[in-house]
Amino acid sequence: MLHGRVIAGLLAFQIEQEHGDREMLPARLTVDMYRAPDFSPVEIKTTVVRSGHRIKVIDAEFFSKGTSMARATCLFLRRTANSPGNVWSPPTWKVPRPQDLPDLGPFADGTGPVWRIRNITGEMGTSAQRRVWMSDVRELVEGFPLTPFTRVGLMSDFASPCSNIGDASLGYINTDVTVYLHRLPRSEWIGMETVNHRATDGVAVGECFLYDEEGSIGSASVAALAQVMKR
Repeated sequence: MLHGRVIAGLLAFQIEQEHGDREMLPARLTVDMYRAPDFSPVEIKTTVVRSGHRIKVIDAEFFSKGTSMARATCLFLRRTANSPGNVWSPPTWKVPRPQDLPDLGPFADGTGPVWRIRNITGEMGTSAQRRVWMSDVRELVEGFPLTPFTRVGLMSDFASPCSNIGDASLGYINTDVTVYLHRLPRSEWIGMETVNHRATDGVAVGECFLYDEEGSIGSASVAALAQVMKR
């Protein structure tokens, strides 16, 4: 099965390739994942929903073997100046730099490393709040270096295990992810901090704040279903 992070990353990649604009920020990316693709060739089709001066909306659909497997919507907003005045925001994220932490893993396949993870607090397999640094180390599409937006797309799917894993392992599989960005990351390392997890009747929601080495960049939210074993 193709990993969800690859699905989200490819949708972000194709949207940016066809519709990216230096003057506009991809402020929201929502990815719905409703089928599990195998390793067959894939096709992504994009559609312009709205292309205005300040707002642009792009839809994208992910096909494998001619069947729709996932879709995305991306909202681009034109960069301007901040409004005057002071507004409350969370405190500054003060954590060790990724360079000062050891790698977990290695996370690799038969051809070499895929990504690096460096734990800050809250190890996997516990019920503690988690903070981690993550960085992809290879191209998603051969011949195209990773862009900041593609990095965010790839890492967004990790919001599910980061927010939903507990002391009985990962009991939920996410069906979507929504990323909100107020700026793109300026470093290859992306930090993720769990800020919410709630579950009722087998449906869970989780949320993580996102960072780079300079500070906050946005958030990622997921909805997930309990993985109940059939008897």
